[in-house]
Amino acid sequence: MGWFFWFFFVSGFCSVLCELIWLRLAMAQFGVTTALTSIVLSVFMAGLGLGSWLAGALVRRCGDHIKFPPLRLYGLLELMIGLSALVVPAELVWGHRLLESLADRAAVSSVAYYVIAGLWLGATMIPFCACMGGTIPVAMFAIRKRQQGDQRSFSFLYLANVLGAVLGSFLPLLLIEPYGFHHTLLIGAALNALIAVSAFVVSLVSRTAPPRTSNSSSSSASPATAGAIESNRGVLILLFTTGLATMGMELIWIRLFTPYIGPVVYSFGMILVAYLLATYTGSQIYRYWSRTRKHESRLTWISLSLLAVLPLLTADVRVPIHLVARVFIGVMPFAGMIGFLTPMLVDRWSGGDPDRAGRAYAVNVVGCIVGPLVCGFLLLPLVGERWSVLLLALPWFAMAFTGRGASVQKFSRAAAYAILLAALGVLLASKDFETQFPVRRVLRDSTATVIAEGEGMDRRLLVNGMGMTKLNPITKMMAHLTLSSLDHTPHDVLIICFGMGTTFRSALTWDVSTTAVELVPSVPKLFSYYHADADEVTQSPLAHVVIDDGRRFLERMPAKYDAILVDPPPPVQTAGSSLLYSQEFYAVAKQRLVPGGILQQWLPEADASTQAAAAKAIKNSFAYVRVFPGIQGWGWHFLASDRPIPKRTAAELVERMPARSASDMIEWGPAASAEDQLSLILSHESSSDAVIALSPATSTLVDDRPINEFFLLRTPFDQLMAME
Repeated sequence: MGWFFWFFFVSGFCSVLCELIWLRLAMAQFGVTTALTSIVLSVFMAGLGLGSWLAGALVRRCGDHIKFPPLRLYGLLELMIGLSALVVPAELVWGHRLLESLADRAAVSSVAYYVIAGLWLGATMIPFCACMGGTIPVAMFAIRKRQQGDQRSFSFLYLANVLGAVLGSFLPLLLIEPYGFHHTLLIGAALNALIAVSAFVVSLVSRTAPPRTSNSSSSSASPATAGAIESNRGVLILLFTTGLATMGMELIWIRLFTPYIGPVVYSFGMILVAYLLATYTGSQIYRYWSRTRKHESRLTWISLSLLAVLPLLTADVRVPIHLVARVFIGVMPFAGMIGFLTPMLVDRWSGGDPDRAGRAYAVNVVGCIVGPLVCGFLLLPLVGERWSVLLLALPWFAMAFTGRGASVQKFSRAAAYAILLAALGVLLASKDFETQFPVRRVLRDSTATVIAEGEGMDRRLLVNGMGMTKLNPITKMMAHLTLSSLDHTPHDVLIICFGMGTTFRSALTWDVSTTAVELVPSVPKLFSYYHADADEVTQSPLAHVVIDDGRRFLERMPAKYDAILVDPPPPVQTAGSSLLYSQEFYAVAKQRLVPGGILQQWLPEADASTQAAAAKAIKNSFAYVRVFPGIQGWGWHFLASDRPIPKRTAAELVERMPARSASDMIEWGPAASAEDQLSLILSHESSSDAVIALSPATSTLVDDRPINEFFLLRTPFDQLMAME
């Protein structure tokens, strides 16, 4: 049994590694959108469920006819999973090329795009995910062959798998930084191959070992051999419900805690570590508990109502606790209880039978698929985090008022009501993050919670609690500096990331067709909060706002632009933002610029390695690059083109500007005239080489090595350098 624990520990690590990296590779090929993310995660979970169900059915129908040791079949599955490191990345690239060719031939609508992308992702990922899902029933079959009558084999394997997943939730993040996505996948593939070889070796050794039971050849469980099996369909309903609630809660946790822990990959990793570590602890407690007990108290289920709402309390801005404590105290109690209940239910339903375990686990996985879809596209946009939590917790509230059902003990109704009152107390007493802003407007959609807050020049935009931008002359200069630097009169401008709409508004003062692409649907709806003339601006026939991923939009649309203005969401380390700084992104952008067109890339303040990596990506992509500091003394404007960018004086640039544009540029200062405003920037011109010199040994920022997002290993060194 020790070998099985080791196999599933390593396998759990590899599975999470694959999930994390496949998601990022799919984003690079198909876009960083909520719909795409949902498709990838749903396909991954669907493959797990399908594989679990099919493997269980295979054992039931063919187990008696399998003459070779089941461990070899398990080893073959692990070997197939390892092959995914070579196959999946290549197939994702092929899928991208397919969609590119379709877009070149005819316009492909967003719906058609996602249908084709979803089908391709399904064909790419499901076979390997099915192998992952099939490992548990096959391993249970192998255990049954060696150790007749083990009714808790699922929870044993589940425990090992979750422990490996805990390691997989953060260690791959450290591997990606030095090795990149593809090489990290190969490390995972090597571990899968090691499992496969070990399983084959163990199967050879076990052939000469004496049989552990007289019925070791029995392939499937019977009531006599497996003991009591719970046949109540309510067990499957509970498995579906726990899967739905848990995965739905994960979306809510991200929105609740992002204002405190940030939108970087390590922040999301923290939530995943807390969830998986608690799940492992709960599963371990169940293993000890189940040695002497068979049935849990109904209070166990009712307590989920309180544990589900606990994150609302720890995410309350008035609660003075450390950000790590907010996450761990909020997430772990609920996740720990789910970790206890899920293997308990599967053990109870299966009694050690691989077929029944496969079906039960598949039902749980279906709930895991439905949960994020219902929560992300329905509950969160309509009712927000607080009431979404309540709706997901309603089944556990209802259990306090129902006394029927098998496998329950007597419980204190007074204790149940006390738990419910405590849960309602948390709901009523805790405050949402946005309530700290006295003047605000809040919108929610499937992508984010968006807050517009403040008055006058202090107005800000926050997305999931993170400050995105404020009324600032820098965003005006993105348009005016770029358009006045062109060697020809501009006609078409593309803006990637709408923000407050300041750059969009400034570009339209040039009387050019201006398209702004924004990922978060609610952001453009707040345009009027920041600008009194927003309605007039958006009604212009030259104004176009598109909800899409900026890079995906560039790849799908054949239009050419005189200027492409890119202002990715801060901070520079934001998860997924590397796809708007990478060398591959600039290769796409170059194809959408007219001859002599200019790409303006805004790079906020960041560590030296990130700035150098981004500068190298731009320098490697364009023949001519000019670099200017932000007008307020921080950040960089990179102007890049395939032709020389004219070096004009401030006065010459002003002469090229429409009067309305010059007036718009100095609306918020700091200079009193347009010429003085431009002089502030031109007088401090830098170069891409100067930015690269900040960290010359750093490699170029590419899709496979998102240096800006993965920074943990180099952070201590940078801090030491700063101290010196």
